Amino acid sequence: MTLKERYENIIAYFLESMPVAESELNYGNPYELLVAVILSAQCTDKRVNMTTPALFEAFPTPQSMAAATAEQILPYISSISYPNNKAKNLAAMARMLCDEFGGEVPDDIEQMMRLPGVGRKTANVVGAVIWGKEVMPVDTHIFRVSARIGLSRGAKTPRQTELQLEKHIPSHLLPIAHHWLLLHGRYVCTARSPKCNKCGIATWCTTFKRQNGHSATLKERN
Repeated sequence: MTLKERYENIIAYFLESMPVAESELNYGNPYELLVAVILSAQCTDKRVNMTTPALFEAFPTPQSMAAATAEQILPYISSISYPNNKAKNLAAMARMLCDEFGGEVPDDIEQMMRLPGVGRKTANVVGAVIWGKEVMPVDTHIFRVSARIGLSRGAKTPRQTELQLEKHIPSHLLPIAHHWLLLHGRYVCTARSPKCNKCGIATWCTTFKRQNGHSATLKERN
């Protein structure tokens, strides 16, 4: 099986089994999604969704959050991982959003990455979800799953995984492919005790083949 064939088969499976795949974060506009994604770093979407209603009631706009201090934001996100740092980032992000972007989340990935607390993954998520940007956000789930099933090879960083996935996945599918891999990693190909017996792509998974006595030296080419 070539690497191209592996990608083609896995993409075909997800197109058939998961034609609709969306973010599990609750949001109503780009500002709310940006805040939610910042909060979701090293935290579950479920916990973020439990936290954001009160946060957005208190700070419904970038302007209202920009007028707040980190100390005022902190009580609303105290149950989130790393709340102190995230409170500081949210306050600074909102101020910059208002001062430099008129209170509107920029649709340019590089410009968004200038905002405090916004790295490439966060900017790519917002860009892909809100504007359908043809980018591949790579979080811990996607980094793990891509290596485990054989879509990325030798990638040491999320950026390296991102570039490999973007090279082999048709660009128009990148926004939904992000959700395919993320949800697969969250519910099937879990970090511990992956549910291989329930996995629809096990046939093309290098780790599954290796663990079940198949050849681990498949000849693959780009």
